[in-house]
Amino acid sequence: MRIAAKIIVILCAAPIFVFAAASCESLASLTLPNTTITLATPVAAGEFTPPAAPNPMPPNANLKNMPAFCRVAATLAPSKDSDIKIEVWMPASGWNGKFQAVGNGGWSGAIVYQSLARALGRGYATASTDTGHSGGSGSFALDHPEKLVDFGYRAVHEMTVQAKAIVAAYYGDSPKFSYWNGCSSGGKQGLKEAQRFPSDYDGIIAGAPANYWTHLMTGEIWIAQAVT
Repeated sequence: MRIAAKIIVILCAAPIFVFAAASCESLASLTLPNTTITLATPVAAGEFTPPAAPNPMPPNANLKNMPAFCRVAATLAPSKDSDIKIEVWMPASGWNGKFQAVGNGGWSGAIVYQSLARALGRGYATASTDTGHSGGSGSFALDHPEKLVDFGYRAVHEMTVQAKAIVAAYYGDSPKFSYWNGCSSGGKQGLKEAQRFPSDYDGIIAGAPANYWTHLMTGEIWIAQAVT
């Protein structure tokens, strides 16, 4: 009886959960709401070649020190006029069990590869979005109110939800903690996440947040008019 009691206590106190991780390539067939996976490929250590445009990696970025990772790209369409590009990078080994999404700058029309590389090098699964448009101006918003909503807050939230699902599918387990890391527009994005979707992140770094966007942009127009 004593032996049986001890066995019962051990089994109840230390349950064993088995997770089955997916291969990187298999994520190409992953089905997620409003999401089309466009790329799912393993990248060997130091072998990543960044796109030439629209937001190339700076020349001093040391790509040779980047670890091997699984690179997933996807297009999100939460509205009929949405065309949100995201990338999710996940360490092939040594994952710290956490997720860190990275923010944009200015009008935010590009995947921020240098920030992805920085987070990846610290063991995080990480993600970035172009916020639903390409380029560095606000011209995309004219006659496209849904794209403006994407830029304002929806692209980051949708990226966060789908990126966490991709991470869970790859590792067979969800991130233990999720963090936002952004400056300027990225700081604004972090504050918007805290305001609208507080459950998305456990911690938010909102550096130099370009907050109160309408007043900020109006102030810039006033300055431009005053000096012309």
